Amino acid sequence: MPEPVSDNLASLKVKHLLSMSVGNEKEPTHVVIQQEHWVKAFLEQPITHEPGSVFMYNSTATYMLSAIVTKLTGQTVLDFLKPRLFEPLGITGMTWETCPLGINTGGWGLSIPTEGLAKFGQLYLQKGRWNGEQILPAKWVREATSFKIQQPLADKPGRPKEKNDWMQGYCYQFWRCQHDCFRGDGAFGQYTIVLPKQNAVIVMTGESNNMQGELDLVWQHLLPACQSKALPAAESALPKTLKSLTLALPQGKPILATASELSAKTFKLETNTLGIDSANITFKDSVCTFTATAGDTKHVINCGLGEWQRGETLMPGTPPRLIAGGAPRTPVPSKVASAAAWKDANTLEMLWRYYETPHHDTVTCKFNGDTITVSFLNSLASMNGKTKDTRPDLIGKIEA
Repeated sequence: MPEPVSDNLASLKVKHLLSMSVGNEKEPTHVVIQQEHWVKAFLEQPITHEPGSVFMYNSTATYMLSAIVTKLTGQTVLDFLKPRLFEPLGITGMTWETCPLGINTGGWGLSIPTEGLAKFGQLYLQKGRWNGEQILPAKWVREATSFKIQQPLADKPGRPKEKNDWMQGYCYQFWRCQHDCFRGDGAFGQYTIVLPKQNAVIVMTGESNNMQGELDLVWQHLLPACQSKALPAAESALPKTLKSLTLALPQGKPILATASELSAKTFKLETNTLGIDSANITFKDSVCTFTATAGDTKHVINCGLGEWQRGETLMPGTPPRLIAGGAPRTPVPSKVASAAAWKDANTLEMLWRYYETPHHDTVTCKFNGDTITVSFLNSLASMNGKTKDTRPDLIGKIEA
């Protein structure tokens, strides 16, 4: 605890953490995660307003809830929830990042299959009941999803309060929505939307900088389509349609004469912060293989030419991250689907999609005689209109 303990800190309660009404003047996450002891750093942040009086989205408030669970149970939230939530609902494959002290980050860093989000929403739709068992008390479900505090009102031009899904009130870690719905949401459009009147749950995972636009489409198209009568026979085409859906491949030519010349070359790279010493690109059949060598480690990504190639990578700087805090200290391989195409005779573009996250990288290789320049653009930077991200260009020459 800091010295002295302010009156506002002394009056801070769990319900204020749950409702994002701590009272900080500034969102403290990026300050807190710079420290080794996040709990100590959180408690040191000034609480300007009386707890419970002002809403401000606060990711480290949720981290503190995680820390409280760990303090009281001796377990991480992930371990605590496994027998109580994940196993009864049949949710597997989840991971949760941790702070330097081993506490789950709480407010971010949970990776879970989309189907797991749907099951979680269905549990709340069923008032905490699952396969005949009351997993959560129905009273808690009502309490956690009911209005607790109003967000600061700020009508936008063409977007009055009643049409703004960020102005319908906040609950306990849930948002109220239009149409008497509630939702959990994460950055870029990770949604679990519960529609009690329609007896429905809508789940979306993706990457967008227009999250309200995504919800507008839900209210415009999916909400009116929720009906009690049976779907028409034409809807049986849905499985076939789903199987045909695919993410767009890089546009360009699959292979050029330049490719055969490159397959025998290795480029020695200038010193860079990624620690990559050399790179080479080879082409065989319908696969382009990009290899980056860092010391004794080789990072290999196979890119399909006209198709996706799946693999795993520990390439430095991937995948993109919104909040650095909580990343595993020992890197964990990321699953990636990759494809490549030639934009012109001297430019190869690779698209690396980290398909267990919303993110991707566009990696451009430009060749000029015996030199190469490899540029990176992650999807976070691209969404914000940038043409490159914080990673350096890799510049090198063909080794003699």
